[in-house]
Amino acid sequence: MSCTKKDEEVAEMRIEAYPRMEQRIGNPTPLAMGGFATTLLTLSLAMMGFRGVSVQTIFVGDLCFVACIGLLISAQWEMVKGNTFGYTVLSAFGLFYGGYGATLIPGFGIIEAYGGLTPEYYNALGFFVLIWAVLNIFFIIASLAFNFVYILIFITLELCLSLDAASYFALADGKQGTSVALLKAAGVFGFISSLLGYYCVAHYLCQDVLPFNVLMGDTSSFFRRQRAKRM
Repeated sequence: MSCTKKDEEVAEMRIEAYPRMEQRIGNPTPLAMGGFATTLLTLSLAMMGFRGVSVQTIFVGDLCFVACIGLLISAQWEMVKGNTFGYTVLSAFGLFYGGYGATLIPGFGIIEAYGGLTPEYYNALGFFVLIWAVLNIFFIIASLAFNFVYILIFITLELCLSLDAASYFALADGKQGTSVALLKAAGVFGFISSLLGYYCVAHYLCQDVLPFNVLMGDTSSFFRRQRAKRM
């Protein structure tokens, strides 16, 4: 049986009546940014020693559930939407938060494996954080093609991670005072990064439900040619 031109037109109309999948799903980024910012903010307050808090064990719930699971779930939907950058960043930091949370769980016996809070333990923890700072450099470069807020988030996060790693190395060397100063500086940059994360949450929620928006400082126009070539 052969299809007439009219039948083909009707078929096309039916196809167009159903939107593509990415047009029918919500934006997963606000949840991810909220989990990222909330967890980083609590850690940053502890790093700065607010109200005498320095032990971070209480934040295992945020690290392993809010951040780790929240970011990983959001990342899968970024992949469905075809957003490679979003999927990579959210998956990476979800796993980072989960991994860091695991180091704070006494039942895992990580500290005991090093014989307590020894220089070797602090050096190992410093390496753990430092290598994530190296990975974050690639995210900084990629964020240049998006907006100024993303750029600032990754730059301040880079400073937070680098200073945090340095504080652990200072502890390993027995420099307690230097370590405390570096940790507080790391907390300051983490605090700034978390506030920028909340700004992103406000941007995406306003974009979805309110008649106004908050600006992100779009930089994609500077990379339009490169993006067009990749497509």
